[in-house]
Amino acid sequence: MAETVNQETNGTAAETQENEQRTFTQAEMNAIIQDRLTRERGKYADYETLKAKAAKFDEAEEAGKTELQKANEKADALQKQVDAFTKAEQLRTVRQKVSAATGVPAELLSGDTEEICTAQANAILKFAKPSGYPAVKDGGEPGARGGTESDGVAAAFGALNPSLKI
Repeated sequence: MAETVNQETNGTAAETQENEQRTFTQAEMNAIIQDRLTRERGKYADYETLKAKAAKFDEAEEAGKTELQKANEKADALQKQVDAFTKAEQLRTVRQKVSAATGVPAELLSGDTEEICTAQANAILKFAKPSGYPAVKDGGEPGARGGTESDGVAAAFGALNPSLKI
């Protein structure tokens, strides 16, 4: 390693001074940058032709498929659709069954199995069940408080507003 360091330090003094003191004019910098851009653009000059060739290759590959391959692909796509419809129908059937058993609308159920839908329906029923009405002390019937007798508030209100009839 010491030899490497010695070799680096034994370089000519003129080279190190030239490297340290070298400055570029704007024109030189523009020329250097332009050269670099030209080389980079050259790398990607054939991009459009490669893209067109790839598209032609894809077309040729598609045309090269046999009729059997095309029919198999179409059958696979149709089978996926049938499976999706079958699953949707099974979900609808399960939800309708739970709805009929519990009285909860099927639109409110979102479970995938009968057990989950039943648990949801029971939770909905528990939430929607009224806990009862509050008890009214006088029975809630008109005139139950004594008919035409007025309490102090009604008398004060009547005194302040003689034109109103209670």
